[in-house]
Amino acid sequence: MATPQPTESTVVVEGQTLFYRQAEPAQQAPKLTVLLLHGIRFSSDTWLQLRTLATLAENGYRAVAIDLPGLGRSKDAVAPAHVGQPAPGAFLKAVSEALCLGPAVVISPSLSGMYSLPFLFQHNHLLKAYVPVAPICTEKFMAEQYTQIKTPTLIVYGDQDVELGQASLNNLRHIPEHQVLVLQGAGHACYLDKPDEWHRGLLAFLQQLE
Repeated sequence: MATPQPTESTVVVEGQTLFYRQAEPAQQAPKLTVLLLHGIRFSSDTWLQLRTLATLAENGYRAVAIDLPGLGRSKDAVAPAHVGQPAPGAFLKAVSEALCLGPAVVISPSLSGMYSLPFLFQHNHLLKAYVPVAPICTEKFMAEQYTQIKTPTLIVYGDQDVELGQASLNNLRHIPEHQVLVLQGAGHACYLDKPDEWHRGLLAFLQQLE
């Protein structure tokens, strides 16, 4: 079977140039599209090196990983909000439209919660599913708001992540249709500590959505 090779490109979103990587199935139309965001010390390169992009493509999914504004190879782009403040949900909507994602599964670790959570609440129809990985900003929304969300959600965290992991779980578990994936022995960037378990759990969740 041909191994999908991730490609690199840029896209203009709200007047800002963003870098992104993409991997697609070699011999079939994608079953789903997955948008991968990242934490403050990371970028789309994290998902390239971890082989998450390749793993998703090999399993039949279109995987798109962007470098968020001000970070990675999008460092010259101006972020639509200060770090730690919820960004307008319109930002990821514009990303989705610029990259022709359609309803996508959004993977959102750590810092990227400032982008994904407003997107989840304001543009729910553009999320096929939500995979928060110990994201920030979960406390900025009320339990009642979470209970309104109909999006299938896989809450991921490392059991050694005693701060953001636990705090985000306590808020996100109010989403009615949620599952929890705890990566044992893993810290805040749990996907780096336990990549095999991360990929297994993610693929199992995606299979349920097909």
